[in-house]
Amino acid sequence: MIRFKLKELIAEREFREGRVITLGEIADAIELNRSTLSKVANQKGYNAGTDVIDRLCSYFECRVEQLIEHIPTSS
Repeated sequence: MIRFKLKELIAEREFREGRVITLGEIADAIELNRSTLSKVANQKGYNAGTDVIDRLCSYFECRVEQLIEHIPTSS
């Protein structure tokens, strides 16, 4: 399963900038629907496209592996 580390990235940026960052603010900045961003942040196993991943990496100025991680599932 793929896990998005979006909440962690938001928390790090909030700490760095000393302010609250909302999903709406991020959605506006990367021109993405807020509900899509909410699904990325909150829905376990959400399947985001590469365009969404690219936009988020650009916003957070991070590498893909800082945004997502693979969690092995037991068979």
